[in-house]
Amino acid sequence: MSTNFERIVSRTQCVTKCAWPLHDIAHTRQLEEAHLQADGQPSLMQTAGLALARLCLALAPHAKTIWVACGPGNNGGDGLEAARHLHGWGKQVRVTLIHDAEASPADARRAYHAARVAGVPMHTAAPEEFDVCIDALFGIGATRPIESTYAIWAARMNAARATVIAVDIPSGLDADRGVPQPCHVRADYTLSLLTLKPGLFTADGRDLCGEVWFHGLNLHHNVPPQVWLSGLPESTDRPHGSHKGSYGDVAIVGGAPGMTGAALLAGRSALHAGAGRVYVCLLDTNGCTLDASMPELMFRAIDAMDWSAMAVVAGCGGGQTIARHLSPLIKRAQHLVLDADALNHLAGTPELRDQMIQRPPHTTAMTPHPLEAARMLETTVAQVQANRLEAAQTLADRYQCTVALKGSGTIVAAPGETPYVNPTGNAKLASAGTGDVLAGLVGAYLAQGIKAREATCRATYQHGKAAENWQGTVLNASELCQQF
Repeated sequence: MSTNFERIVSRTQCVTKCAWPLHDIAHTRQLEEAHLQADGQPSLMQTAGLALARLCLALAPHAKTIWVACGPGNNGGDGLEAARHLHGWGKQVRVTLIHDAEASPADARRAYHAARVAGVPMHTAAPEEFDVCIDALFGIGATRPIESTYAIWAARMNAARATVIAVDIPSGLDADRGVPQPCHVRADYTLSLLTLKPGLFTADGRDLCGEVWFHGLNLHHNVPPQVWLSGLPESTDRPHGSHKGSYGDVAIVGGAPGMTGAALLAGRSALHAGAGRVYVCLLDTNGCTLDASMPELMFRAIDAMDWSAMAVVAGCGGGQTIARHLSPLIKRAQHLVLDADALNHLAGTPELRDQMIQRPPHTTAMTPHPLEAARMLETTVAQVQANRLEAAQTLADRYQCTVALKGSGTIVAAPGETPYVNPTGNAKLASAGTGDVLAGLVGAYLAQGIKAREATCRATYQHGKAAENWQGTVLNASELCQQF
């Protein structure tokens, strides 16, 4: 683990190129407890407070008034330690707290007394004006709704034009799931301490955390992560002597009447991602036989294809017509990506699920959005979004394949393996057809011999990165598939 500051994501894009281990609340608590029991170790709170003060000074060097809103636990203690340093460096600091400091945990109590001795001003009301606010109300252990005075302070932070820096995680945000309480803080910056948490990067995490920084508090450990944050995929050079047969064949099965564009987008994406050959098998028998913008796409009848030696992307614009083709595709395709209408039919057909389970491992992926995932899990979108990691892993285990649960912080889960959260992407992907582009990407990487989980992680990362790199205000799917 790093002992220095690391910027992980900015407000608009992923900054780090490394894969990062993410730890849930329970395992973070175990690390804290193990450190407390170790003799001769400096206080994690002291290290955290100094790190927080330094980051605050770096982010807002000219701030005149710094409001440090402290809660009753160790999160508040981190804030008090930071306030002591900032006060000592000549900053105008105003600490607010309403709890009985003598009832706080031992480290937080010591931090309170040290701040008092240093002459840090203490108040019970938020200042009228401030340039920076440090949200040190509630950290990862918050289990109750934010109420009364704390709710007033949270609203004050959110309404102000000042910079808000959250300690570890914005108050009111679930560190494991990225789901906020009704009352929560929206931060401009978040300094995650000791570990990075999954909730920073999925569901509402990215919107509420702002720019995410990390400090490991100089603590080295070997605790396995519960989740990984995907890193930049390794680049692969193509041998000079390679040819189109070296990079596999992709077949797109979709494009029912009125929806042929979805199949074409998936096909274009697969070509741009490096597939050797791409075939388009339209479900609309009266559909086009040439894509004038990409004549490399080859159009074929479904019954003329041998699925056993290619990666098949099924469901993009599939409508009701895709249903009768799913069983032979599941049984025969060498590699398979299921998307859109293929997933809707899969949800209501138990025998197809049984066939999915029989497929060889590492050959199959599905790319549901939350509504499609809810149908397959026989639940609601709200319940899927309430625990995206659990929903993705349940789907992966149930269908014995890799699952990319799309959305902010796309989850990539595979049976029996640690899931990944994708850190790239933005709201420019909120446009029709971008999901078809992703399915085509996954298919292209599968055709090139990459195992399903790695292929899906690579595709989601590059799909999101293309949106981050796009300079225009609007990114449509046709433009997106040309970015690979």
